[in-house]
Amino acid sequence: MQDWLTMTACDLGRGIGMGQIDPVDLTETYLAAIDDHPHRDKIYVKVTQDRARAEAQAASERAGLGLRRSLLDGVPISWKDLFDTAGIETRAGSDLLKGRVPDADAAVLRNATSLGAVCLGKTHMSELAFSGLGLNPITSTPPRINDEDAVPGGSSSGAAASVAWGLAACGIGSDTGGSVRIPSAWNDLVGLKTTAGRVSLEGTVPLCLRFDTVGPLARSVEDAAHMLALLEAGSPADLRGASLKGRRFADLQTVAQDNLRDAPKRAYDEALLRLTDAGAQIVPLEVPELTVAMGLSGVLYTTEAYGLWRDVIEANPDVMYPEILKRFRAGRDVPGHEYVAAWSRLKACRSAWDAATAGFDAVLAPTAPILPPNLERLMSDEAYYVTENLLALRNTRIGNLMGLAALTLPTGTAGCGLMMMGYPGSEEALLRLGSAAEAALA
Repeated sequence: MQDWLTMTACDLGRGIGMGQIDPVDLTETYLAAIDDHPHRDKIYVKVTQDRARAEAQAASERAGLGLRRSLLDGVPISWKDLFDTAGIETRAGSDLLKGRVPDADAAVLRNATSLGAVCLGKTHMSELAFSGLGLNPITSTPPRINDEDAVPGGSSSGAAASVAWGLAACGIGSDTGGSVRIPSAWNDLVGLKTTAGRVSLEGTVPLCLRFDTVGPLARSVEDAAHMLALLEAGSPADLRGASLKGRRFADLQTVAQDNLRDAPKRAYDEALLRLTDAGAQIVPLEVPELTVAMGLSGVLYTTEAYGLWRDVIEANPDVMYPEILKRFRAGRDVPGHEYVAAWSRLKACRSAWDAATAGFDAVLAPTAPILPPNLERLMSDEAYYVTENLLALRNTRIGNLMGLAALTLPTGTAGCGLMMMGYPGSEEALLRLGSAAEAALA
């Protein structure tokens, strides 16, 4: 049964379908692993044992009757603590929301559990999702799988840790500037950023509504495809026969490879060679307008974030981690006309991006230009915190600013991901490419 803790979600689902795995036994195995884990309280905010057991029992009965609702019916999943869970505190990693208990589940949680996913509980995250590092001195900083002295990436830090440490078969997070992809890359997982507006945000604590997205952190591309289907109550992408032969990819030069540190650079270069060996054509690409877009991101993100949270924050600012408070307040004095102008300029940059990338199947870049920073130094060195936080999210933020679907894959080098960016709404096509790339990188 311990092998179950490292199997992909889809393999567990197939085991249930063949009668080899009972959802009740599977859930009890995960609950026991969570209970025995030395980092349990750093990863999970709340373990919902009673709910998990009830959902597993129902899944077991459906399996016995041949009435399974999806491939993942009966598979245990973790949820970032910004998805509302009925009757369970949802505080988004902040004491500002301490005691906030919603009456209903978030729409994505309802969808997933209606198709049989078992809710294991809520995972820790960066405060109000406004950091890519995963550092949270207010509630908890989960451990990174390969180096416990380094941060795990955020803001979906606990979601990544729960999967990487074998405490969930898949984790559900959110991505506003990289918050699914960074912790996935730094914990050697697959992470899918969906197109803004595709997956429901109902019942999700917001950061920037025009950039917020929901997506899975998983052990395989197949898992990500099936989990996306559950989040939407839809059908998974068909990954059969996926191939890189004849596919044309852009190797993004602008912004994405500036100040690229040694390990991510080596991992990226090696990944491109493997894709080429598998039949892909890779062409360097410059998009000068991307530099303009990146310069707009501070105004766009902080203005909306502060606008959404101003009243709550200013009523009790002392309970926040000072670095996160500072990020929010950076949007306090931005004039309305500057915010409107920034959005107008961003739309022009998006048009330029669309034109430049139209001939490619996807755009490639290192998921992060840096490896996970040291936790203790982040706590004691403010300049280091600011530099590393901005670099952590720099490359992933490209996908959010351009309004894209994006996927990160493990490269085989610990903490280094390969990012594939597709067109808006192209998740199914991107997942097929990702499945072929996953095989090439294995």
